[in-house]
Amino acid sequence: MGRQWLHAKREVAGLKKGQAVGKMVKEIMVAARQGGPDPEGNARLFAAVDKARRQSVSRDVIERAIKKAAGIGDEKLVLEHIVFEGYAPHKVPVIVEVLTDNNNRTAPEIRTLFKRGQLGAPASNKFLFDHVGLVEAHRADAADLEEAAIEAGANEVEPLSHEQNDDIPAGATGARFIAERTETAAVSKWLSANGWTVVTSELGYVAKQFPPLTDEHAAEVGEFLHALDEHDDVHRVWAAVK
Repeated sequence: MGRQWLHAKREVAGLKKGQAVGKMVKEIMVAARQGGPDPEGNARLFAAVDKARRQSVSRDVIERAIKKAAGIGDEKLVLEHIVFEGYAPHKVPVIVEVLTDNNNRTAPEIRTLFKRGQLGAPASNKFLFDHVGLVEAHRADAADLEEAAIEAGANEVEPLSHEQNDDIPAGATGARFIAERTETAAVSKWLSANGWTVVTSELGYVAKQFPPLTDEHAAEVGEFLHALDEHDDVHRVWAAVK
């Protein structure tokens, strides 16, 4: 076999990096389309661009994505935002956000992934989630999270570690701020102006309750969620798991 295993490993790593870059570019495009092409006035776009830069995405790629989303130049954004609802194994509610340029291709593929999870067709479950603004950020020094949440205008705050989000540096003070959807940008701006580095600023879904899972069941749910997240057109997966 020689060193063929090493070449295969590199190919897999390269593929995963390409998928990650593709998802970051899509996030930039959606943020620019929804909030405008100026990162200084668009908290979601600012966070997306900053993350892309830290992952060595080139300036040309970032600028092209912003222009395409904003309708500047010859290229136009044709991505469609679609939300699928369903259940992971063991009745765990799941919401899947998809960005696609061909829903006729993507929708059957997502339904197939659900069926492979022995779930049948997706089912309505949005009522099991709160649709909120989510801002994830970190700072180098210690901080009173409750006080920061109050000052920023967030409704809730949760500690966030590097293990939970690899955009949070190891040893840093990380937090996830939950706010009203209309207050997401304001929370991001306050945090950025007061010593925090914002890594995510977006609208998302927070489960109202979490089904109890054994370790074995949690592993099965994790495998299913991973399979969903690996799909090129899947942008976000929200699930009622802790």
